[in-house]
Amino acid sequence: MNAPTTTCERIEAAVAALGDAPLAEDTLQRHLVPLFSRHKLGFGDRVYLANHSLGRPLDATADDVAEGLSLWYAHQGGAWNAWNAEIHAYRSRLARLLGNVRADCVVPRTSAGQGLRAVLNTYDRVPRVVATRGEFDSLDVILREYAARGRIELAFVEARAEGLFDLGDIVAGIGARVDLVVVSHVMFNTGQRLDIAPLADATHAAGGWLLVDVYHALGVVPVDMTADHADFAVGGGYKYLRGGPGACFLWIHPRHLDGGLRTLDIGWFAKDSPFDYTRPDPPRYAPGGDGWMESTPAVLPFYQARAGLVLTLALGVARIREYSLDRQRRLVDLLAARGVAARGARADHGAFVVVTDARAKTFAEALRGQDIVTDARGPYLRLCPDLLTTAEELTSAADALARLLA
Repeated sequence: MNAPTTTCERIEAAVAALGDAPLAEDTLQRHLVPLFSRHKLGFGDRVYLANHSLGRPLDATADDVAEGLSLWYAHQGGAWNAWNAEIHAYRSRLARLLGNVRADCVVPRTSAGQGLRAVLNTYDRVPRVVATRGEFDSLDVILREYAARGRIELAFVEARAEGLFDLGDIVAGIGARVDLVVVSHVMFNTGQRLDIAPLADATHAAGGWLLVDVYHALGVVPVDMTADHADFAVGGGYKYLRGGPGACFLWIHPRHLDGGLRTLDIGWFAKDSPFDYTRPDPPRYAPGGDGWMESTPAVLPFYQARAGLVLTLALGVARIREYSLDRQRRLVDLLAARGVAARGARADHGAFVVVTDARAKTFAEALRGQDIVTDARGPYLRLCPDLLTTAEELTSAADALARLLA
């Protein structure tokens, strides 16, 4: 039998070697960790628990980016045939992760914020927008700037105790009339996981649309935007999909694509047959999500994102979630045994464990000095084990944090 040569073949062979049983540390170390040897060589023996921030890349990622570059060297402008095929593959893989919708529901963007702006720029009047105070800066800054310039009427829903949001408060904030509601599936600071379907129902009852930030859910928490009745979603591969910066997207429900909804945030790639260079007036746009494309895209992020998406789909998000909860539970128990209270390993929580303390930033810096990489957002110290994290590393992190707190 020929040895696997392509990214897809190598990753799928490694995943097949894991068998059908629930994921376990010993088999992951034997079959999956070798796919990350370049990371291990460069990063050394440091304990990496910031997988919720920047995901660790596979070895294949460097090869995939080199493939995208090699097309440029070999074909110059003729590379666009292969580049466009890779863009389509990227959109198709994300569509499967978002609920098995058609590929053109996924519109490539280089940031989640671009996706939000595209939705805001569908309105020809000033819309009423409701968001939580828990949205990440990439969306929060845009919303507040639009409000400051009078482009939107903005209202915020505040968190309750421990920085957590109550579903009833968000529904009350939506009120009787709204145009757009912006919420995160998993909150970036506390890890709280929101139930999306009832928020979609409340939004639609008030005449509005729901946009969900799935950045902290996609790839590690099951996501089905169609089943949850969301209208839009934004996210990217920077974290759990191991795709690095620049590989982001806007997801649009088919009902809006088929209904002819338009945005100002487009470019010549949104034209029907852009490479024909015809210029009818008014312009003719491609059908569906293709009509939401912008100008010449950066092509390397699609290659950069390939290996992480292939791995996620091969493993299956439900399987990844089960193992993530197991690692979180182990870490929460280790911390509890050392007198440290932590939140995580729950159905209403994302993929990282949170220790709440006003000194969180100081703790993160001190841990980094001990070769344990975590991070802090306000009073929340975030620790995120992943598929590569060993039980020994979790014990080391728990011991180090307990010493700091003591």
